[in-house]
Order: sequence, then structure tokens, then C-alpha cells
Amino acid sequence: MIIMVLNCGSSSIKYQVIDMEAASSKLLAKGLVERIGLPEGDLTHKPVGKTPFELHRPIPDHTTGIELVMQALTDPEHGVIRSLDEVKAVGHRVAHGGEYFPKSCLVDADAKEKIRSLCQIAPLHNPASLEGIDAIEKVLPGVPQVTVFDTSFHQTIPAMNYLFALPYEYYEKYRVRKYGFHGTSHKFVAKAGAELAGLDLAHSKIITCHIGNGGSITAVLNGKSYDTSMGFSPLDGLVMGTRCGAVDASAITFIGEKEQMTFAELDTMMNKKSGVMGLTGLSSDMRDIDRAYDEGNERAILARDMYYARIKKFIGSYAAAMGGVDLIVFTGGVGENSVEMRESVCSGMEFLGLKFDAAANKGVHGEDKILSAPDSKVKVAVGATNEELVIATDTYNLVK
Repeated sequence: MIIMVLNCGSSSIKYQVIDMEAASSKLLAKGLVERIGLPEGDLTHKPVGKTPFELHRPIPDHTTGIELVMQALTDPEHGVIRSLDEVKAVGHRVAHGGEYFPKSCLVDADAKEKIRSLCQIAPLHNPASLEGIDAIEKVLPGVPQVTVFDTSFHQTIPAMNYLFALPYEYYEKYRVRKYGFHGTSHKFVAKAGAELAGLDLAHSKIITCHIGNGGSITAVLNGKSYDTSMGFSPLDGLVMGTRCGAVDASAITFIGEKEQMTFAELDTMMNKKSGVMGLTGLSSDMRDIDRAYDEGNERAILARDMYYARIKKFIGSYAAAMGGVDLIVFTGGVGENSVEMRESVCSGMEFLGLKFDAAANKGVHGEDKILSAPDSKVKVAVGATNEELVIATDTYNLVK
């Protein structure tokens, strides 16, 4: 069964086409549509085993973008399927499922309405997902669609961990609570990491660290999410590229009053002008921070130290919450590629029974590998995440 996986942003479409009925899942093509709605749009199409294809032209909306993707997929030179009839289902990544969706589901009118009702608390992501769903209904009418939610994996978190100590009425009226994000990634690397480390996922204590421009850490107890660092929105928790992470709310109201900032301006400040970008004034990309760190830039040194320390604090707190830890897994752009981050975070954790193997860690970029010593009580692993495969698998199982 050939399945298309879509991840729609406000002005972009990431896609993969995967054959789920091969001996094992087989990637046929992947690509990216960018700058939707701007005077000049871009399509980058990468078919497996064939020459990549690029197109530059105006792409006014998501429907046009998906039509161009379909043309690329069936093109005689760089296509990977003979006709669109071969696409049997489409799986969508949706950021926010609220409390409605503890698992993936087939798209119908009720599902669309519930996703739409959550746009108020996910204003950047959910509307784009709905555009992608509507576009597929136009371009591939009658083809079943499945929604896979970033928040679903975290719906197993107990109330003591997902509620805020605010007046309970705000949870009752507005469902203000921790939802958590990156769920498909945490789900994937917990399972893959357990297999790599020889653990029984159903009887394990795992801490998964999805570290990138956005980052989150999850305590996975016996295969289920028990707590996670992101909260009501993706803002909470770690220091990130442009997000501040955990902060005393009174500091925000104080700044807002002093600077006469609106709620929208405060939201922009915390989400887009903070993190390592706000601390350094240089960049939101940790590769740039690393270079400035090596050059002795004091604010880059401070920012990277804060970035690493926050990761370590969450690992320690989650180990305490679960009564120990069997495995720590690093994934994401920084998690998979930063040798320095992994070593810094894992140093000084011998009290947990963790013996980090610095030699095994050296030079590891984007591969699956155990990074702890053979006699380490707590295992450490790095692994590439594959959220698209999770979406394709859920889509295949629901449609089949």
C-alpha cells in the first residue's frame, strides 16, 4: 500500500511517499514545498534512486502546492508512481489533538470540526493541517485520510503531571493543561531505543530527549508517556532556538508592564525572540552558537551552558519521578549531531549508575548507537527519529 505523509505548515508542505507493503517499509520519494502564498514559491522533489527535481514558480495556496507534488510524483522522468490511483491513503501530522484524540483517527466531518475547534490554542499549526486535508479532498477525492497528532502519545500522562496549580475552573472552562508535543518522535525513539538497548519497552523507564531548534524531553514509563517538558504550548520546558522555555510568569508580567507590551507582543517575545537567539543576539542555530562558543564569545558560552544544563535538569527530575531510569535516548537535529551536548549532559551522572563512553560518542552524527559503557547500569543511546514512518504506520493500520 502506497501512502503519502503530509506535514503542512502555514506556508510549507513537507511530504514523503512510502510503500508500506514492501518486505519492509520503503521510502519512494520525499520533498518540500516552500514559500506558499509569496510571489515566488519553491518545490524540491527527491525521488529515491533518481535525480532530484526543483521547480520555482508562484504557489498561491496549499491545493496548488499539492497538485504540483502530485505532478512530480507521476512525472515520467522523476516520478515514482505511474498514476495517482496508486496512492491509497494520506496521513497528516497534526500538532494539536487536545483531549479529543488519544490516538490517530480517520478523517471525517467530526474529526475536522474538533481539529478546527483547537485552532485557538494552536493558531499556527492546526489551520495549516486543515488546509492540507481540504487540499487532498480536492486533488485525491475519495482517498482515505488519517490524522496523527503530536499530542496523542502524551494523553497517558496522569492528572498530577498534566494539570497546572491554577484555579481548577480554567481547566474546566478552557481545558488549560499540559498537552506536550513531539509525541510521534518520542514514541518512535522510545521503541527503537529499547530495541537497540535490549530492553522490554513494556517494563522499562526511558527518558527520550528530542533536541533541536525546538526541544522536549519525555519520561516514558513502561512504554507510555508519564511526563513531558512542553506544556500547554510548545513554549514550556527547555531553552530552545527562539523560545524561552520554563520561566517565572511574574517576570513576563513585569516586563509587559514596564515595556507596555500587549499580550500578542509578549507571546512573540517569548516564542520568537528568546532562547539562545535572545541570550546571544547572534543566532537561533546551535551550530552558530557552537562556533561563537569556541571563539570565546561570553554570551554564547552562557547560552550554551544554560541550554545543556536545562536538559540535564529534566533528565534528573524525570529519573526521580519514575524511581530510576534504564535508558536515555537523544534524537533531533542537535540530539543526533552534537557530540559536545551529549557528553556535557551525561557527565556527572555517575550517581545514577551512568557510565558514559566518550570514545563511543566521538564523531557520531545521525546514526543509531549505544553511547554508554558495557557495564553502565543506565544505558545511553543516540538514534535518528522517523516521525513520518510512525504516521505512515498508523495510516496503514487504520486504512487496512
